Amino acid sequence: QVQLVESGGGLVQPGGSLRLSCAASGLAFNDYAMGWFRQAPGKDREFVAAVSRSGDNTVYPDSVKGRFAVSRDNAKNTVYLQMDNLAPEDTAVYYCAADGYLYPDYDTPGVYDYWGQGTQVTVSS
Repeated sequence: QVQLVESGGGLVQPGGSLRLSCAASGLAFNDYAMGWFRQAPGKDREFVAAVSRSGDNTVYPDSVKGRFAVSRDNAKNTVYLQMDNLAPEDTAVYYCAADGYLYPDYDTPGVYDYWGQGTQVTVSS
């Protein structure tokens, strides 16, 4: 049984940082590109970051580029999302997801095979 378990969410002040983790089990982690998405109340699920199987390639939307960084440790079956300079508009539930390929549809939720349960990130003073 495939499981993706996110952790590291919480409440942070504007300008602060958080590091999310996503631990994977039940799948050949090295065979999957990994993505991060977020969903705020009343909004569609939004692409945040993705990393290739090896970790050599990463992609980000303009909204988080320069503030967020995705990485992975294949030895630990874990993908990370470092989030810096957080703003209130970053408040959402953050999900990790697994897909066989990074390209071409890394920003499309429907192509991902597996999803975690999500972790809440709240940015507020």
